[in-house]
This record gives sequence, structure tokens and C-alpha cells, in this order.
Amino acid sequence: MIHVFSYHDKRYIYDTGSGALHECDDATARYLKGEPVEISDEELKETVEAIEGLRREGLLDAPETQARPIKSPEVKALCLHVSHDCNLRCRYCFADEGAYHSVREVMSFETAKAAIDFLLRESGNRKVLEVDFFGGEPLMNFDVVKRTVYYAKEEAAKLGKRFLFTTTTNGLLLDDETVAFLNEEMENVVLSVDGRKEVHDAVRKTVNGKGSFDAVIGKIKQFVKARGDKHYYVRGTFTAKNLDFSKDVLFLADNGFDSISLEPVVTDIPDLQIREEHLPTIEAEYEKLCDEYIRREAEGRGFLFFHFHVDLEGGPCLAKRVSACGAGNEYFSVVPNGDIYPCHQFAGDAAWRMGNVFEGKLDGRLREKFARSCLFTRKKCGDCFAKFICSGGCSANNYHYSGDIDEPYPMTCVMMKKRIECAMHVLAERKARENS
Repeated sequence: MIHVFSYHDKRYIYDTGSGALHECDDATARYLKGEPVEISDEELKETVEAIEGLRREGLLDAPETQARPIKSPEVKALCLHVSHDCNLRCRYCFADEGAYHSVREVMSFETAKAAIDFLLRESGNRKVLEVDFFGGEPLMNFDVVKRTVYYAKEEAAKLGKRFLFTTTTNGLLLDDETVAFLNEEMENVVLSVDGRKEVHDAVRKTVNGKGSFDAVIGKIKQFVKARGDKHYYVRGTFTAKNLDFSKDVLFLADNGFDSISLEPVVTDIPDLQIREEHLPTIEAEYEKLCDEYIRREAEGRGFLFFHFHVDLEGGPCLAKRVSACGAGNEYFSVVPNGDIYPCHQFAGDAAWRMGNVFEGKLDGRLREKFARSCLFTRKKCGDCFAKFICSGGCSANNYHYSGDIDEPYPMTCVMMKKRIECAMHVLAERKARENS
């Protein structure tokens, strides 16, 4: 399958079977789309010959992968909800401002230990395991985070295994002790900032209703400075209130953050909800951001924007891409009482409770449901050019939209496809600079 698209005055062909990206002229693009081409017979002959040459090389209309999804019975990762409480009250929070539509509570060390034991026991032959400390705000239960890390490392070493730890934090509780610990022990740290002060403060408020920007921005800057070359992301959310979100990404870049993600909100709050009529504005905004992204990179002032980072030449193997998300099969979340869910976005929904770390077993029916789910069970993805990059979208978003983990959320699909086209343009421009 081929996808022909335009970006400003550039024309591109993306071949889903080979993963090849080609820049072409307007006549070639129109010919491949079956549109009238106003060129001479000789030029048309040359165009057809060039297309056939790419087909013979396996770079156009290449057969799509028949790779079987990788669905291992071995558990590789847990998201530990060490705090179902938060020191912020973000309006769009899917987790009910940290409480997950239940009581505010924190995870005990005994429950965290049981979760680590569960992961080690169910990890089979895996040597590298992952734990994400999540909330609410996980640093509100910092002592348990520390003790869990030390316990996990000790127990893993006995089995010839090791852990990679990550943490997501809003930054309010960052101080010398927490910064030193996170930089020593965490493979990755995700820091929540939505961008410009007025944007951030409109939705990310403290418990007393005040904006939190001034309370966190300095701490997060200091953390990133101390982080050195270790992985981190500044992750924000944009809503209907800041459809000019490219300004927020660039604000973050101008404040010294060189690893940035800004995600569209998923909410039904009327004044924040992204609706279908917003999509043309959002697509134009991604292009505006893409243009500046390329310009800054060419000037040596580049930064990483998560959604413009697509690897067409390497990256995860196709078998992993068609497998879709590992939630509910290889990856699970554990809430403070030890209950297990497919991922953090299912937490608290009784229909998706899969067990408890103290019981030591998983709901086989639910796990099999997620084990079966893959790109090929998401039927609407079949004719989408983005499928081998997107992998069919987020199971939780799909479920919350349609009631079916295999039914893609169409709003996300539109935005995803636009971001991928922008990312491909970034690759082409980068290649052109390297070859000039």
C-alpha cells in the first residue's frame, strides 16, 4: 500500500510494505493518486519507468508484513500507583485528580513488595524488567518509592535480573534529596508542564485553587540541569483552550527543555474537550510547529519533540509493531490495595480488575482478550498508511471512546496521521541537509 501526500510544496510517497519514503514531483504524485496528469507523453513515460523501477527494487507497493504478533506470557513491566492522591487538582485529570474515583490513599511498602515479587515470579526468562512509579503524585509517597527500588534491585540481583525504573511527577516536591535519588535510580523521569504560564495555570491548579506554574518551573529546570545526559521528558497536555499549542512546545524549548511531549487531552469537559471542528486548526498547528522545528534543527538549536520522532530505517521490529500495546498481557498497573489492571487508564474500573498481587494470579479471560488484540484485530486500521507506526492506537482510549479496545478512537487517528506526515517531512529535510 502506498500513501501519497503533500507538505507545503513538497510531494511524498510512503510505502507501507517497505517503509520507504520517497520525495517526488507533482506529476508522479498525481499519477499515483489516479488524477489527470498534464505532461507530455515522453515525460509520462519517464514517470512510469521511474515508478516501475522502484517497484522492481521492492521500494514501492512492496508486500506488507505477515509477521505474527509477539505476545509473551512473561510479564515485563508494572506501573505502581504508589499514591492515589495528588497535591494538584488538574482539571482534565483522567485519574479524578489522583483519587481514581475512589478514596485518596497511598500504597504500603508491603503491597509494593508483593508487586515486585509478583513481577519477578511472572517474568519467566526476562532479564530486564520495568517499574514505573505513578500516581496521583508518586513523590507524596517518596519513602515507599525509595524502599521499593532498593528491595527490587536486591531481589532481582539474586535471580540475575535487573530493573529499569521510571517516575512521573508534577515537580512540586522536588528537592535536593528527591533530585539526587531520581537522578541516581531512574532510567527516565517524566515531568508535567503544560507550557506557557497562562496555559499551565488555567488547568494545573494547587489544592487551594491557585496556578502551579511558578511553584514548579524553577524546580523542574533545576532538576533537568542536574539530570545531565540521562533520559527525561517534559510532558504537557493541550486542550481546546490552547489550540495554538505550538507556542507551548516552543516556550518549553526556549526554557531549556530539549526533550518534549505535548499530548491532546482526552476529556468530555466542555470547555477543554477537543472536538471534530478543532481538527483543521490542530493539523495546521502541527505544520507550524514542524516548520519551526526544522528551522531550529538546521540552525543547531534543535530539540526532540516526541511526535516528530519516527524511525523508518530501524526502531522496533515489525512483529512488535503489529503486536500493539502490551497492556493487559505483558504490562499491568497495580493500585494501592494491590489490585491489578491492564494499565493505569483502566485502574479503578471493576470490569477490568485482573487480580491482586497478594492472590498471585491473573484473570485468564481478560489476559487472553489483550493477548489476542493486535493490529490485525483492529479492522479499521487495515487501509491506514500509519498502521505500522501507530500500531492501532491506545487500547484504553479506544475502549473509553467505543467500548471496544479494538475500535480506534477517530479523533486520535486524525491527529496521529498528521503528526506522522510531519515527522516524515522532518526526516526528508534532515536527509536533504546531510546530502547537501
